[in-house]
Amino acid sequence: MKNAGQDWYQLDNAAKIFPGQNSRTWSNVFRVGVELRETVDPALLQQALEQVLPRFPTFDVKIKHGFFWHYFEKNPQIPEVQPDVKNICYRINFKENRGFLFRVYYHDRRIAVDFFHALGDGYANTVFVSTLAAQYLRLRGAEIPPGGAVLNLGDPPTEEEQSDAYRQYASSKAKYDRHDKAVYHAVSEKEGRHLCNYTVGVMSAAQVKQAARRWDCTVTEYLVALLLDIHYHMQPDGKKKPKELCVQVPVNLRRHFPSKTLRNFVVCLRIKLNPAMGDYGFDEIVRLVRLQMQLQNEKKFLNSMMTQNMKVERNPLLRATPLLIKDLGVGISFAVTAEQTTTALLSNIGRVELPEEMYPYIEKYMFFTGPGQRNGGRCGVITCGDTLCLTVSNCYRDAAIERALFTRLVKAGVHVKVESNRE
Repeated sequence: MKNAGQDWYQLDNAAKIFPGQNSRTWSNVFRVGVELRETVDPALLQQALEQVLPRFPTFDVKIKHGFFWHYFEKNPQIPEVQPDVKNICYRINFKENRGFLFRVYYHDRRIAVDFFHALGDGYANTVFVSTLAAQYLRLRGAEIPPGGAVLNLGDPPTEEEQSDAYRQYASSKAKYDRHDKAVYHAVSEKEGRHLCNYTVGVMSAAQVKQAARRWDCTVTEYLVALLLDIHYHMQPDGKKKPKELCVQVPVNLRRHFPSKTLRNFVVCLRIKLNPAMGDYGFDEIVRLVRLQMQLQNEKKFLNSMMTQNMKVERNPLLRATPLLIKDLGVGISFAVTAEQTTTALLSNIGRVELPEEMYPYIEKYMFFTGPGQRNGGRCGVITCGDTLCLTVSNCYRDAAIERALFTRLVKAGVHVKVESNRE
């Protein structure tokens, strides 16, 4: 049964750029998966998907091309669950998959969904996957109440869930002034088009937190510092002026602004290290990361970033520019500058809160960022219970980044179980 929500939606501020970036070589796609303690029944998963989708009208859409902007239109089709694939997060083709911008997969005990980023951010899509998993478990006979990341299917979708929160909260008189330059990338032989190597480190959240506490920092700060330190030591010696390093860190704005939107509501911090200033020990890198995170991850600073992003959308000249020209400009800009200013990425969704009755059925959650164009270290972090999963998406054949990252964690006293799609 299809929902009776709106017939169409404007793309939110963050989503507007993604269709223009979508090409034969790259899509902004990421995956949220949950591993259960029993084998998944695809017929019941299909039934659960059809029952859950009306609760998420902003996911039950296909993308359309207007004269000035892309927009979402209600999709009259029914999505089908599919057996999982080795090459996850591959390109979203708007004409495939019955027009849906997400794909639901199953394999053994795993339920996973690949999302086109225009639909929503990591938090929103984790809510979708959690609600889907909960409904699947109910069909298996479990009694799972709503709560946390599991929505009540009996409640109608709210206006706030479907809102563009950027428009509501971008109100700063200050505009964030971006001064970014080309940074260092650890480059090796690249995989073929739409191919990516994924490595998952499964570990105790308590052990990772303890390792971070030794350096008086949060888990996110600790992992960002590790990525900077690894790339700092990868950059060849002997350069007169070594390149700057930058780790991009998406921030869930719902932690600062009281929004319940199930669309995109993030901005990205840029945590930098300049090796040209001198030699750095890990303690210095941690301190720099902590100071930058504390400065940037603050409500007024984040609002200035939001406002700057909205300023582009509200520009009268840009608004009057036909979509064809907008997409051409976005495509050329992305082809020229893609990831030039980013060495690596770390996106930490945080802890997934579930109804207590659901935890006994859950083994772990996993969050995979899509492959980069130049980044070999695109990391996704998600925690459920005491299980933290750290994934590394690497578009290169060389595994030096993930090997160094997990080795450092093991040396810090964290027991790491490694899984990978590599041969």
